[in-house]
Amino acid sequence: MLLVFLILRKSQRRHYAPRTYLGSLRESQRTPSLPTGLFNWIKPFASLEDEYVLEHHSLDGYLFLRFMKICVVICLVGSLIAMPVLLPVNATGGNDLKQLDMLSFGNVAHKNRYYAHVFVGWVFFGFVLYMVTRECIYFINLRQVWLLSPLYANRISSRTVLITSIPDEYVSEARLRKVFGPTVKNVWINSDCEEVTDLVKERDTIAMKLEGAETKLVKLANAERLKAVKKGGATADEEAVTTGHTVEDANDESGAVAARLGVPQKKRPTHRLKFLVGKKVDTINWSRTELEALIPKVDELQSTHRAGKGKLLNSAFIEFDTQSAAQAAVQCVAHHQPLHMAPRYIGVTPGEVIWSNLRLKWWERIVKIAGATAFVVALIIFWSVPVAFVGTLSNINSLTEKVPFLSFIKKIPPVILGVVSGLLPAVLLSVLMALLPIILRLMARISGAPSLSQVELTVQNSYFAFQVVQVFLVATLASAASAAVPGILKNPSSAAPLLAKNLPLASNLYISYFIVQGLSISASSLLQIVGLILAKILGKLFDNTPRKMYKRWTSLSGVGWGTVFPIYTNLAVIAITYSCIAPLVIGFATVGLYLLYLAFKYNFLFVYDVNIDTRGLIYPRALKQILTGVYLGEVCLIGLFGIRAAPGPLILQVIFLIFTILFHISLVSALDPLLKYLPKTLEVEEESLLTLEAGQRDDGEPSVKTTGSEKKAAPADADVAVTSGATKGPNFFTKWLHPDRYSDFSALRATVPRAHAADIIYNPDTERDAYHNPAVSSPTPLLWIPRDQGGVSKQEVRHTSRSIPITDEGAHLDDANKIVWDEEAKPPIYEERVIY
Repeated sequence: MLLVFLILRKSQRRHYAPRTYLGSLRESQRTPSLPTGLFNWIKPFASLEDEYVLEHHSLDGYLFLRFMKICVVICLVGSLIAMPVLLPVNATGGNDLKQLDMLSFGNVAHKNRYYAHVFVGWVFFGFVLYMVTRECIYFINLRQVWLLSPLYANRISSRTVLITSIPDEYVSEARLRKVFGPTVKNVWINSDCEEVTDLVKERDTIAMKLEGAETKLVKLANAERLKAVKKGGATADEEAVTTGHTVEDANDESGAVAARLGVPQKKRPTHRLKFLVGKKVDTINWSRTELEALIPKVDELQSTHRAGKGKLLNSAFIEFDTQSAAQAAVQCVAHHQPLHMAPRYIGVTPGEVIWSNLRLKWWERIVKIAGATAFVVALIIFWSVPVAFVGTLSNINSLTEKVPFLSFIKKIPPVILGVVSGLLPAVLLSVLMALLPIILRLMARISGAPSLSQVELTVQNSYFAFQVVQVFLVATLASAASAAVPGILKNPSSAAPLLAKNLPLASNLYISYFIVQGLSISASSLLQIVGLILAKILGKLFDNTPRKMYKRWTSLSGVGWGTVFPIYTNLAVIAITYSCIAPLVIGFATVGLYLLYLAFKYNFLFVYDVNIDTRGLIYPRALKQILTGVYLGEVCLIGLFGIRAAPGPLILQVIFLIFTILFHISLVSALDPLLKYLPKTLEVEEESLLTLEAGQRDDGEPSVKTTGSEKKAAPADADVAVTSGATKGPNFFTKWLHPDRYSDFSALRATVPRAHAADIIYNPDTERDAYHNPAVSSPTPLLWIPRDQGGVSKQEVRHTSRSIPITDEGAHLDDANKIVWDEEAKPPIYEERVIY
């Protein structure tokens, strides 16, 4: 697969390097192009730092790459700690196991040797605890720098708060302004937009139907013209002159030019008003008539909602003058009754709002959360049932022998039976695994999540629980139990020692798992062959208008953070859990995770786009979830020591488990507030640093303590560089041990882009409609059809523009009657992406 990627990367630039040139991306979002040779691109790619993703892609993308690197570092250090000590201890353990099994805990017969596993576990698990703490501190500082940087602080979302469950007596702009004070700039009270939403959807559906019909008519007429030219009946120039006279005729009828070129009324695009049995109508004429009546209704309703005259709901978006005022509003106790005017969210962009969830009352939200949570828990627990059923299909011959009433299956023709037992299980299992993320996202929406970023954060928790339970624990226990069951059946009293022996042997499954993840999954994520084939096939089949071609061309692959992070968090959990039981696993995990990191780095730099922005909140959750591996590793060791009746190692491991719990509780209580909110002192620090950069004297008390080693030169695109002192900087280990000092706010400011903040400017209409329901601010779409030499498109533009805006600029039909548009230029329907 890697070889195929190297070959296709040169010719399929749109699929493997779209971020280097697509016009839908700003210049500041693009990545430099790489050489097109087979191997000469590797060195320039390696020279691109992960911080480039932070500057030109997103905070979430950068933190995902950092998370993968942190997992690699944890596994690498774990390998260096565990393998030199535990591999010799296990290999000479005395249980006479063979091959890879001799390198696991199951080969150790002497109880005194278990002290090696205890103390190696103390060192490695302690290292993991420190790494999680260190990264949480780093994340807090980086996120605070990001939120206070002009690139984010100038966005309207940074100073806008979503307030839900507002009591009826406070659902008014005047009351909300009185509650939150004079710093309130704009208030958007959400209204019931069901009617206008339905009308806008109907308007857009008819408009796209009309666009497709117009394009079809133009292509039909052009095909007839090309046939006539080919037969020699008339030249293209003569037809153009003739057609041009017809187009300019003041009394021309609709479709007259197309009819002159050979498209009579019966060949024009038609459709039925009801499926199969409805009346057949001319699509173009019907659509024009419908739009002439529909568009004024939509405009009138939109004006009503903009004026605040619609039925108001119990939620509102409030924009404040400053980010500091918005932070104060989201952190304050807004109402004297519990669960009223709460929860509150800051940083929600208009495009990610789930508008249907903004009408929920506080008690409805509680009921929905409880119901959705119960469903997800049951789904995670019982997911093995449908998976087991699919597994039985693959061994259907054995099943028919053991279950007599299924003997009729043997009468099925061998070819069909082979498909059922061979292909069908794989297809069904793939469908099941593809459905799971969809179901989890649906349940997150049902639970009342107000935005897509909150959906992803909810899914991250539920999908991680699924990964740990079903992918790790169930598979591990099933593997160990299947090997131990025959011996237990013969001698039930031997259950404990047999499980103690076979549980570590299940590690062989995960050695293979990491090999597959590292080699196969990383290569397939680079190749993306399914996406490439589907893009080519679906484009040929369904992209029959310039708009569809343009949208497919400019749409980039996104990342579902809620289902991507848990997969690789679970890999880290597996590696940490087995670090002291089967150290070889963590060695393979290091290589596998590093290969996955390289694949994702390439995709974030050159392929992926950002569809959902959690503003980095996905990262600390993943870090805390890594601690699941520490808990499972400690509990497994305690269980194994207990089964082997080794009281000394058992007591020591229980002591460390208690330490881990206390450490975890302290970590959460100390850092959680800083993970969510901006402290007031940082505003003073930011002002002081800006003053320092400007070379001015700060009249107030200095709030930033900087040393020569802490000052870091700003990047080339920063406004002003902060010069570093002449003193010798700290070494690597000093920086690593003191993230609070060397990765603090002032040190990390240089890593966050600042020069592109000027791009964030809002015109009055955009700012006015920023947090209105999309149905309220949705403009009438501009139809886009291709131009033809026969003049049909020109006439259709003249006639259709009386009902809805339409253009034939920027696309045309070539001599093969194919739609052609300039991929480098901005088409008529281009809209600059607003950074909210």
